[in-house]
Amino acid sequence: MNFYVDTHAHIYHEDFIKDYADMLHRCEEQQIGKIFMPNVDHTSIDRMMELESRSPQTCIAMMGLHPCSVKKDFERELYLVENWLSKRKFAAVGEIGTDLYWDKTFWDQQVEAFNVQIEWAKRYSLPIVIHCRESLDKTIDLVEKVQDGRLSGIFHCYGGTVEQAERIIKLGFYLGIGGVATFKNGGLEPVLEAVSLDHMVLETDSPYLAPVPHRGKRNEPSYIPLVADKIATVKKCPLEDVRSMTTRNALALFNLSV
Repeated sequence: MNFYVDTHAHIYHEDFIKDYADMLHRCEEQQIGKIFMPNVDHTSIDRMMELESRSPQTCIAMMGLHPCSVKKDFERELYLVENWLSKRKFAAVGEIGTDLYWDKTFWDQQVEAFNVQIEWAKRYSLPIVIHCRESLDKTIDLVEKVQDGRLSGIFHCYGGTVEQAERIIKLGFYLGIGGVATFKNGGLEPVLEAVSLDHMVLETDSPYLAPVPHRGKRNEPSYIPLVADKIATVKKCPLEDVRSMTTRNALALFNLSV
């Protein structure tokens, strides 16, 4: 595979409004062939769908409700997600999951929304893309309870241990490796050393979590090679191997052919 895949980028974010075309041009220069866009809630759908319609070969939409958008009215948000999933094909149900970083008030509702969307993923034979900030063990527990052989997906923005990675791999899921891998104290080197490329995909989470040397600035998909280079350095393997395997993994997961 001679191109990279960014499996998780919020390029519909307002940070990209002024230079969207230039950003895509930089992606082309860096051989970023596919960019998968996770939905957040009702506020992100229109812009995400617009970008997909403008660049359908490159920018590909998912549909889901982000756990940080699960509030008292989450049933209304879920209704919109279900309506969209019933109308057309999406790459995945995402971004879904749990979050205990910002607010613990709606944990029960987050779990309910997560489980409901998992069932939709099974119904439509779609992978899921999981957010699990400060809640990784709890989220793995939730997936273990419902994995019946019909679930696949990505634990996005992976930041856990080797042991947690092994649980995820046993479930048949991929680890989403992004900019945190390049951070001096990111803590991911043991995971990168221990885990085979067979179980990794690349991501940026743009506009967040830019890799070194851009840390603290806006992230964008053209920085994916920086993440791949870090993995290659830690694993002492050719950069081409990282690119090829992670791209194959992503295309297989999202059921795309080249």
